[in-house]
Amino acid sequence: MLSPNDKMLGKLDPFYQPSVSKQKTSAEIISEARNALRTVRTQRPFTPQESQRKLFGPASSRTSENRPPSSFSLHASSFESSDSRPISGTRLSPLELKPKVPASPTREEDSCFSFPKPPVDPAKIRRVSNARARLFRAASQRALLPDRSLPPSDSKKTVESKETVMMGDSMVKINGIYLTKSNAICHLKSCPLQLTDDGGFSEIKEQEMFKGTTSLPSHLKSGGDQGKRHARASSCPSSSDLSRLQTKAEENIETVCAACTQLHHALEEGNMLGNKFKRRSILLKTLCKLVDVGSDSLSLKLAKIILALKVSRKNLLNVCKLIFKISRNEKNDSLIQNDSILESLLEVLRSEDLQTNMEAFLYCMGSIKFISGNPGFLNEMISKGAVEILINLIKQINENTKKCGTFLPNSGHLLVQVTATLRNLVDSSLVRSKFLNISALPQLCTAMEQYKGNKDVCTNIARIFSKLTSYRDCCTALASYSRCYALFLNLINKYQKKQDLVVRVVFILGNLTAKNNQAREQFSKEKGSIQTLLSLFQTFHQLDLHSQKPVGQRGEQHRAQRPPSEAEDVLIKLTRVLANIAIHPGVGPVLAANPGIVGLLLTTLEYKSLDDCEELVINATATINNLSYYQVKNSVIQDKKLYIAELLLKLLVSNNMDGILEAVRVFGNLSQDHDVCDFIVQNNVHRFMMALLDAQHQDICFSACGVLLNLTVDKDKRVILKEGGGIKKLVDCLRDFGPTDWQLACLVCKTLWNFSENITNASSCFGNEDTNTLSLLLSSFLDEELALDGSFDPDLKNYHKLHWETEFKPVAQQLLNRIQRHHTFLEPLPIPSF
Repeated sequence: MLSPNDKMLGKLDPFYQPSVSKQKTSAEIISEARNALRTVRTQRPFTPQESQRKLFGPASSRTSENRPPSSFSLHASSFESSDSRPISGTRLSPLELKPKVPASPTREEDSCFSFPKPPVDPAKIRRVSNARARLFRAASQRALLPDRSLPPSDSKKTVESKETVMMGDSMVKINGIYLTKSNAICHLKSCPLQLTDDGGFSEIKEQEMFKGTTSLPSHLKSGGDQGKRHARASSCPSSSDLSRLQTKAEENIETVCAACTQLHHALEEGNMLGNKFKRRSILLKTLCKLVDVGSDSLSLKLAKIILALKVSRKNLLNVCKLIFKISRNEKNDSLIQNDSILESLLEVLRSEDLQTNMEAFLYCMGSIKFISGNPGFLNEMISKGAVEILINLIKQINENTKKCGTFLPNSGHLLVQVTATLRNLVDSSLVRSKFLNISALPQLCTAMEQYKGNKDVCTNIARIFSKLTSYRDCCTALASYSRCYALFLNLINKYQKKQDLVVRVVFILGNLTAKNNQAREQFSKEKGSIQTLLSLFQTFHQLDLHSQKPVGQRGEQHRAQRPPSEAEDVLIKLTRVLANIAIHPGVGPVLAANPGIVGLLLTTLEYKSLDDCEELVINATATINNLSYYQVKNSVIQDKKLYIAELLLKLLVSNNMDGILEAVRVFGNLSQDHDVCDFIVQNNVHRFMMALLDAQHQDICFSACGVLLNLTVDKDKRVILKEGGGIKKLVDCLRDFGPTDWQLACLVCKTLWNFSENITNASSCFGNEDTNTLSLLLSSFLDEELALDGSFDPDLKNYHKLHWETEFKPVAQQLLNRIQRHHTFLEPLPIPSF
C-alpha cells in the first residue's frame, strides 16, 4: 500500500500559470514542479533462466579457450596419495634399520600368491611397461583390478564364511580371495568399516551391516548409468569371482553410503575431524579410491568427509570439482540438500585462503551458484550466512586487487560465480535488508569499477542492481554512493552496443532518477552525462530503424501486441531516464534546448505508432510533456510546438487510454500558447476534450479540463463550452470527482469562472438545471464538515483538507457568490498553476 506521501506525489497536474508580474516564491516554484512533472515507470529487463548448468552460460562473453572447463573427468587417481601438510621445519634422521623383505607367505597363502620376478630382458621390460599402462587405463575406467596379478595356479578359491579386512598389511583376504590393499578398498561396499577408539578400523558384522538398510534402487540393480562398469581385462585372476564382486559392489551402494554416514558421525563424536587425526592420510587414501565407484550419492558422502578432514591444495580442488560435477545435474539437488553439502561448501569459502585456493573456490562457488537457482535452498543459504560470506569474498578480491594493482589469477572467473549467486538471492526481502546492513552496494560498485573490462561481472552486478533499485530503500542507498553515476556512464560508453548490459544500466539510472531529486542533479553534473545519453539514443535509434519493415510489409501480424525488440527496450528505458531527469529545474531547460534530444524524441513519434511499440511511444510523449513545461526562450519544444501538436493528433484518435492521456497532458502545456489554442479550435480538438469528460477516468477528466480552462482565457473561445453540452459535462465532473479530488474540482470551478466573466443572468449563462445543480454542489462542498466526512481514505484526511482549503475553497466561494448574485464583473482567472 502506498504511503500518504507517495499518494500525494502521485497526484499529477500538467497545467501551468503563464508569466505574470507577481514574482513566485521558490517554494511555489518547487511545489508547482513537483505536482506538474511526471516520472515514468517501466518493467525490469527480462533475464531468461539458463537451460544448462555451466560455469559460464551461453550469453557469456568468454570464449571456450579463456575460461575454466565445466566438464571434466575425475577419478581416484586425481587425488594425491597423502594430503599436503605444512612443513614442520624439523629434519628427520635416517632410519637405522633398512626395510626387510616380507617373509614368505604361510602355507595357506603359498598356493594363492607369489611375488613375480622382474624380467631381465629389455623387450620383456617394455612388454611389462605396456601391460602396466593398459592396467592403469583400465583402472582409471573404474575397473576394480588388483595391484598384482595372481599366479595361474590359483584357479580355484576356497570360500570362507568369514570376511576379514586387514588395513595395516599389504595383503587382504575377503571371502577367501587374496587381494592387495588397494583392491580391498573397493570391497568396503560389502564390508563397511567401523572406527575404533584408537583410530583404527574393525569389522562390522554382516547382520549389522544390513541392519536398517533398504533395498537397492532398481536402476542400480540393473546396472544403471551410475552403476555401469567397463568390462574387466582378461588378465584378472578369475572373471567369475570378480564379476561376483562387481555385482555385490553395485548392490550395496546404499549400504556403503550408510557406512560413510556412520563414519562421519564417529569421526565427529571422536573429535577426529580436521587435519590432526593420526590415521588421516590412510583414511583419505581409502575414501578417495571409493570415488571410482561412480555413484553420485556415495561421492557426496565421501566429499563431505573429505572436506571435514580439511584437505588442501590439489585434494581440495578435486573434491570441489567432484561436488561441482554432481551439482550440474538438477536431479541431484535433493541429494545435496539431504547431505547438507551446502554447509561444507560455505565452510570452504569461510575458512580457506583465497589466494592459495582460487581454483578450488571457483568450482566451489560454481556448485553454490547452481543450487542457489533452486528456491528450495533459499532459506538454508540465508540462515547459514551465505550472503555475508559472499560479500566478504568480494571484499577480499577488491582489497587484493587494490593492494597488488593486478588481478589475482581466476579472480574474474570467481567473481562471475559469486555475483551470479547473489543475483539469484536478492529477490528475498531478507537478503535485501542484509545488503543494506553490511554495506554490500559499495563493494559491488567497487568490483564493477575494478573489473569494468569483464563484461560478465559487470552484467551480473547490473542485474543485481536492477532488482535492488526497484525498492525505495535500496534505491536510496545506491543513489547516495556518488561514484556510481560516473561508473554507469563509463559502462555505457564502453559497452554501448552490448544491449544486455546497457539496457540494465539505463534501467538502474531510471530507477535512481525516478525517486531522488538529488540523484537527478548528481547525474546531470557528471561530465558528458547528457552527451552519453544522446549518443546512446542515436545508436539504438539507428539499430531500430534498420530493423523496421516498410509499412506495407508489416501485415496484420505486426499489429498484434508483441514484446519490444532489444533496440526498442533500450530506447524505452532511455526515454524514461530523460523524462525523470527533466523534472529537475536545472536539467529540464537544458534538455528542452537540446536539438539532438528533442529531435530524436519527435522522430520516435514520427515512425513509431502505439501498435508498433506502445511503451516507447508513451515514454517519448511523457518526456515531451516534461520538457514542454519549461517556458524558456531557447526551448526547441516551443519552437516546434505546432508540429508537436500535429504529431499528437494520432494519439488522440487511438483506442489506447494511456496514449490519449499523455497526449492530452502535452496539450495542457502547449495550450498556454495562443497559436496552439487556435490549432486546437481549428482541428476540433476542443470537441474531443469535452468528450473525454465523459470518460469516467479521473486523470483524463483532470487533463481535459485543464485544456478547456486554458482555452477559456481567450474571450473569443469561451463559447466553445456551449458546444456539445460542455457546461453539463463540467458540472457532472464536479459532482462525480469533487469529493475525492479537490484539485480537479478547483479546475472545474476556474473554468466555469472564466466562462461566466460577463454574466448578467446565471440561468442564461449556465442553464436553469445546471445552475441549480451547481449551486447545491458548491454549497455542500464548502461545508467543511460535509466535504471532509470520510468519503475518501482516512489516511489522507490532512492531504485532502490542505487542497480543499488552499485550492478549492477560495475559487468555489467566489463562483458561488457570482451565481447567487446573478451578475458580477470580475477579471478572468489566470491559467492554473496546478
